[in-house]
Amino acid sequence: MVQEYKLLIGGESRDSSTGKTFDDINPATLENLATVQVAGAEDVDRAVEAAEKGFRVWSDIPAPRRADVLFRAARILQERKEELAVLMTEEMGKVLPEARGDVQEAIDITTYAAGEGRRMFGETTTSELKDKFCMTVLRPIGVVGMITPWNFPIAIPSWKIMPALIAGNAIVFKPASDTPMLAIKLVEILMEAGLPPGVVSIVPGPGGSVGKSIVQHPRIRAISFTGSLDTGKWIMEECAKTMKRVSLELGGKNPVIVMDDADLELALEGVLWGAFGTTGQRCTATSRLILHEKVKDEFIARLLAKTKSLRIGNGLLPETDVGPVINKSQLEKIEKYVRIGKEEGATLLLGGSRVDPGLPGYFFEPTIFTDVMPEMKIAQEEIFGPVLSIITVSGLDEAIEVANNTKYGLSSAIYTENVGTAFRAVEKLEAGVTYVNAPTIGAEVHLPFGGIKGTGNGFREAGTEAIKEFTEVKAVYIDYSGRLQRAQIDTV
Repeated sequence: MVQEYKLLIGGESRDSSTGKTFDDINPATLENLATVQVAGAEDVDRAVEAAEKGFRVWSDIPAPRRADVLFRAARILQERKEELAVLMTEEMGKVLPEARGDVQEAIDITTYAAGEGRRMFGETTTSELKDKFCMTVLRPIGVVGMITPWNFPIAIPSWKIMPALIAGNAIVFKPASDTPMLAIKLVEILMEAGLPPGVVSIVPGPGGSVGKSIVQHPRIRAISFTGSLDTGKWIMEECAKTMKRVSLELGGKNPVIVMDDADLELALEGVLWGAFGTTGQRCTATSRLILHEKVKDEFIARLLAKTKSLRIGNGLLPETDVGPVINKSQLEKIEKYVRIGKEEGATLLLGGSRVDPGLPGYFFEPTIFTDVMPEMKIAQEEIFGPVLSIITVSGLDEAIEVANNTKYGLSSAIYTENVGTAFRAVEKLEAGVTYVNAPTIGAEVHLPFGGIKGTGNGFREAGTEAIKEFTEVKAVYIDYSGRLQRAQIDTV
């Protein structure tokens, strides 16, 4: 019997006000894994009310004691790592080793954020007046709305939730409709770890209704969103109307540059992993290979051979290298961009089709285009699938120019044995993250993560920067002189 999941509001499982449900589908088998209730505006109101009550309790607990809850949550995540990874492969489709990595990332950020509970540092400085002390302290924002994608169903919610919690905030959380079960499991683990009722509530449902209610809610004071550029722009406009803080992590069109002095075997492994890991469904996936003309023929021949050896199938099978894409809509989007690539004059070297027959799910072949011009749509627009576009260049300056020629700026990479070339790329590539002799994927939780240009609006997730996303800075002046002192007046 298919299990039905309700909303989690105020620490309790509650029926939705809409009476509607949606199915949670395994993209590899098309099996219905669960039925999930759809939240409505009334449910978002209830979640905000519960969050406001939870915030008063949670923010009053010292940060090191809040950390105790997160450390317990990390231990529970570790104990259930395999169970959660298997569920992730069933619900989202990524191969099991990658799913284990997703859960491990959640464990890592939970542990890291907990450690920050003893490092909620402000600053002290001198005053221009005698017998006066100056400092800053960090304060939580309040109720934060979070809207997350399906491609990292535990890691990305954890990247947002854990720093917000250690800072003392309360959260109204809308997960992606393709992966609601994992989000519910994550919140249940936090509750099991001792999180007070109402501090995190979960309201599943479509972004166009539930997400809209969260973004426009007058008592939600900040929004953290990971998703598409167009939706991010709309959120930013809506948040401006009520002066909400907004943190956006949006699209990417990530380049890897392979220079003529690169270790080609290392670069091949990196391009293969960056382009086709998670079936290309990462915001940091390698979607553009910028290849030096001197190594073009050899590199492409070797890349084709390696790509042809990738095994497509259910991610639970140990022999599988590439799983399904998430849903029918995404499958059709990838097909559309393959057609566009052909129409624009690019040469399809490999793939370009659904995988048939014998696989009932949403499977698409790893796809490689060459003869791609930088202005083509397949080199400019985010596809979010296993599609790699190869652009040939004559040198480093041209490679950097091509790499920077998109509206996005999330991740970038270069393969070279020359330290000067590497540092010039680090300096000139327009991206929030740059890798040298490594693929465009592989962020670690103790470093800041985020993009520039159309990828983000300046905030960073993970690392110490994550705390800034969810805190306000208060300046404090303590005058112990016993008399009126006037800054800028009594000092002249």
